[in-house]
Amino acid sequence: MPVAVAADAARRFEEACEHARISRDTHELLMRPKSSLEVAIPLRRDDGSLEVYAGYRVRFDDTRGPAKGGIRFHPDVDPQEVTTLAFWMTCKTAVMDLPFGGGKGGVAVDPKQLSAAELERLSRAYVAAVADVLGADVDVPAPDVATDEMVMGWMAHELARIRRGHQPAAVTGKPLALGGIPGRSSATSEGAFHVLEELRASLLGDLDEPSVAIQGFGNAGAQLASRLAGAGYRVVAVSDSSAAVHDDDGLDVEALRAHKDRTGSLQDPPSGEQLDAGRVLTLDVDVLAPAALEGAVHEGNAADVRARMILEVANGPVTAAADTILDEAGVQLVPDILANAGGVTVSWFEWIQGRQGEQWSAEDVAERLEARMLRETGAVVRIGQERNLPLRTAAYVHALERLTEAIDATGTAELFSGG
Repeated sequence: MPVAVAADAARRFEEACEHARISRDTHELLMRPKSSLEVAIPLRRDDGSLEVYAGYRVRFDDTRGPAKGGIRFHPDVDPQEVTTLAFWMTCKTAVMDLPFGGGKGGVAVDPKQLSAAELERLSRAYVAAVADVLGADVDVPAPDVATDEMVMGWMAHELARIRRGHQPAAVTGKPLALGGIPGRSSATSEGAFHVLEELRASLLGDLDEPSVAIQGFGNAGAQLASRLAGAGYRVVAVSDSSAAVHDDDGLDVEALRAHKDRTGSLQDPPSGEQLDAGRVLTLDVDVLAPAALEGAVHEGNAADVRARMILEVANGPVTAAADTILDEAGVQLVPDILANAGGVTVSWFEWIQGRQGEQWSAEDVAERLEARMLRETGAVVRIGQERNLPLRTAAYVHALERLTEAIDATGTAELFSGG
């Protein structure tokens, strides 16, 4: 039997269902994924030894189009995590009104322990194991935690080899030389920036230099830090898994990015005060942007959060129990299925580009991304105002009502009701 989503995701789903205009059958169909695949991935290590890793690909729903979702390499990947992420992707693509469903994949591995050659062999072996469920019209993977455009390039090349022909729309997040699209690597941070700018006046008032702390200094977190610093925000703290760096006057973000690129961590930074990595979550700032993994803000530390608003750049960085605590404390929250949807939106652009054999310009990508993020942010805000809902619930309502329109339009509801 397919694994159900995590309790937090199920709770938010049920809360939204209380306010959304959806059919009973939509509710039932979204309780579990459409398909789940678990595979064994053998990897020949550089020393000649063989290790076998668990890999997964989940297609949660594809009513609105082929499943869409990233592939992550992380030791904590398991069936429930991948299923939950695929559910969130289903909601995210619906929030953004993209012609996709939701999927997700991953391998339970620590990529930091692999050489570059081993990482390539693992990437290709994963695609070989799940190739039967991938395709431009079926399920389209993309980058996620610890997978980048190079990994996507290997995967796209392996899928083309297996299929004996080019598959330009079957994988997104590829290098430009293999049919990638300008702006994909910065799409998540750009999308989050546009959402924050659209909500800034209503949630932060007329602050001249809102202070920001960013937890997670990988691709999305680092690029968001640069974008915000360049737009007049005061980035006072950033962190990675090893350390946090803090300066109330504002950090030199570019110097920190160069330091991280050179050393691999934020330890011994060129400027600012080094703190324990967890401290970044509890600093007195206007905006806290968790941009790492799930569950960063939870029941045990939510009461210590002193930010005025939280911008969820990661997937699921705030637990449902923490939501309640933060709401009671008056902390405004911008949900992940809206805030970090820039990545999948630009993946859609790349998918279109691949299907049409075109090459979009960086200007086209930037303009269309901003327009889509602002349009759907406005829609979520209106639902929240009209129905007196927090932004997270409003975003889920927005997604579920689009999903129910599609599901009911297929006739599925009639079939399930026995009509």
